[in-house]
Amino acid sequence: MTSVEPVSASATVTEAPFGVLPDGAHVSVFTLTNRQGMRVKVLDFGAIISEIHVPDHHGVFADVVLGFERLEPYLANSAFLGAVIGRFGNRIAAGRFSLDGKDYQLAVNNAPNHLHGGNQGFHQVMWQAEPFTRDDTVGVTFKRSSPDGEDGYPGRLDVTLTYELDDDNALSLRYHAVTDQATPVNLTNHSYFNLAGQGTILGHELTIHADRYLPVDAGSIPTGELADVSGTPFDLRQSTIIGDSIALPHEQIRIGRGYDHNFVLNQQADHRLNLAASVRDPVSGRVMQVYTQEPGMQFYSGNFLDGSQHGKQGPICYRGALCLETQHFPDAPNQSHFPSTILRPGQVYQTQTVYRFSAE
Repeated sequence: MTSVEPVSASATVTEAPFGVLPDGAHVSVFTLTNRQGMRVKVLDFGAIISEIHVPDHHGVFADVVLGFERLEPYLANSAFLGAVIGRFGNRIAAGRFSLDGKDYQLAVNNAPNHLHGGNQGFHQVMWQAEPFTRDDTVGVTFKRSSPDGEDGYPGRLDVTLTYELDDDNALSLRYHAVTDQATPVNLTNHSYFNLAGQGTILGHELTIHADRYLPVDAGSIPTGELADVSGTPFDLRQSTIIGDSIALPHEQIRIGRGYDHNFVLNQQADHRLNLAASVRDPVSGRVMQVYTQEPGMQFYSGNFLDGSQHGKQGPICYRGALCLETQHFPDAPNQSHFPSTILRPGQVYQTQTVYRFSAE
């Protein structure tokens, strides 16, 4: 859906009903609007980003993320559209890990592995929402406590997630968590982007600032190698048309049915926000830049979207959108040479990712 949005004299955040869960809980949608007319809609169920409306080079707005118009499809959100992912984004081999001499078994919901937090996960629960308006930004802060044993994870985890929209068309995601017991934590957002607002992403141009990536086995678990991208379809260090690179013959592309791999981001040592990726739709001119403090980013090219789900703009089709999930590495609890994802009492999990939109 496209439209021309009026420039607003002030940024606003509004709340409206979005539906009722089977247990009777009422779900709300919060609409963040900046002074440029950019709009972001988020739900307090799953802290889901349901809509992002941004302009093209003619000032025409389109919704550039996949999602549903009603609550009911989100209750069986097997593709994790727009949701916050936790406690652990991506896969853990066989759903098992050992921590401080104790073995843990998580749900195997992506056989034979554990994926995106398990059968319930953070994407299937209600969050406490607190909207806010500041001088130059609007946003919503979501909070919840994940109890000890939820989805098999040890310890209580208190999580705060803030979505904040500024007048430069940048959407910031800030994550904060503390625990009372050592536990793996790897939070991310699973929005699916299509900057054209329709069709496929095969014509999108993508740059990922990564010299290395993580090859995977047949179950999509990293082999442990940090492989050089040079001479492979994973060399996206220069702007590359996705449809061209995904068509190149390569065993890893065959295994993933496309891109479903974690990239080892080139980072500065001071843990500041770094430019991880840029995406451009050459037809509309829309551009999205991804900045993050995370060491990795999963690029997923919509390989398992098959048209069986009906979204806001019609069937959600193969290669209809892409995900750029900023995160620590998959299976990190089982691979000691990966950056640690273990949060301990007294420590603070804190990280930020920013999606900045423009047009050219």
